[in-house]
Amino acid sequence: MEPVAPGMKKEETQPTGSDGDGEQQPNKSQSKQADRQSEPAEPSHADEHPERTVPVQTKGDSAGSDPALLEKKVEEMTLEEKPAELTLEAIAASIKEGKAKNIIVMTGAGISTAAGIPDFRSPGTGLYDQLGSYNLPSPTSVFELDYFMEHPEPFFHLTKQLWPASLKPTVAHYFIKLLHDKGLLLRCFTQNIDTLDHVAGLPADKIVEAHGTFATSHCLKCQEQYSQDWVKEKVHSDELPVCEKENCGGVVKPDVVFFGERLPSRFFSMVDEDLPICDLLIVMGTSLKVQPFASIVNRVTCQKLYINLEDPRHQMDFLSLMMGLSSEPDNSKEVFLQDTCDDGCQKLANLLGWRDQLRKMFKDEHKILEDKLAKATSSAIKGKVSKIQASSGKVPGNLDGAKSQQEDKKLKKTPDSSHAKKCTPKRDAIKGKVSKTQASSGKVPGNLDGAKSKQEDKN
Repeated sequence: MEPVAPGMKKEETQPTGSDGDGEQQPNKSQSKQADRQSEPAEPSHADEHPERTVPVQTKGDSAGSDPALLEKKVEEMTLEEKPAELTLEAIAASIKEGKAKNIIVMTGAGISTAAGIPDFRSPGTGLYDQLGSYNLPSPTSVFELDYFMEHPEPFFHLTKQLWPASLKPTVAHYFIKLLHDKGLLLRCFTQNIDTLDHVAGLPADKIVEAHGTFATSHCLKCQEQYSQDWVKEKVHSDELPVCEKENCGGVVKPDVVFFGERLPSRFFSMVDEDLPICDLLIVMGTSLKVQPFASIVNRVTCQKLYINLEDPRHQMDFLSLMMGLSSEPDNSKEVFLQDTCDDGCQKLANLLGWRDQLRKMFKDEHKILEDKLAKATSSAIKGKVSKIQASSGKVPGNLDGAKSQQEDKKLKKTPDSSHAKKCTPKRDAIKGKVSKTQASSGKVPGNLDGAKSKQEDKN
């Protein structure tokens, strides 16, 4: 059962003090004042400010016939009663003063674009646009189960884009981690399936992956479970992940939620548990177009901060309207910061006095991840070399295969004793023949006597 936000309907009332024709009849003592200042009654403004009586139009007053003049007049009358607009500075003050200590963060694809992962809907660069060569019925078909069963290739092409070789969290991810470290994060609800929240060090119990995860995968035919590393290796090798269980051969699908599939039960249980005590909602990198995730913003009455390149509050779809959700921004309780998620989080961190902490965390954590990546890359290279050497009869480290090759070279240069013994008689016979030849010519082996006598003859 999907969460349904209560409808918000405004009660309509008739203006007070009016007769059957909708006109108010002033008494004699008020006639001069009524002549000077009288306008048609505005039900909406009267309802919003019952303590102020809005005069209605009297006969013969032409001022009320101009709607623009009427609106300006009412605005002037109610200006000082309008609540002040909420600011980013006020949000920061609420956090610093301890008024906001159960913060919920909602995140979408925009939070991961700085990590090198494209978002879905940006024209030209979004993941949906990159699937154009597959001639999909619609861009979202890649997340439809029926289409996936027939054509899994587009989904795994997209999956490869979501798994870059060096995946590192963004400043925004570490800002959420900093909220947790300071005991202020109640929960992080995310639409993302890239697992960067985990990589940033956020505990699993603080994360609600509303649209599933790549952490695990299952065969659609026999339900055999596979690890993220196994699927990732297949995807980066451009292989279709197929079940290895005997006589199966089903396609292995990561445990992400496709359109039409039910969201994880934990999403609904955490919504019911967390929303009543939430005192600040931060929404980052999402257009709020997908339900029921988007409905969270209308189920809390606390202050809200939106960080996005486009204002997501006007993106309510038909389902939202059917659920009775309002798309009208309330600037007294909401702040829209038009910025990237990283820059927006840095601005808030500066106001909170956390700038240096955030920068240090980002730098230190990236160094750790880079060292791990270098070590993993080195191990992977050694593994590939080992396979190549094993297939050619050589063992890594210049051991058995290399030693045997080296020994072969030594045998050619220095024959063993048994080989030498076999060759000795032949060598002796050859030496004997050479000696006889040299003796007949007056030469002695080693260029001694023969060479000397020849030199003496010359002298």
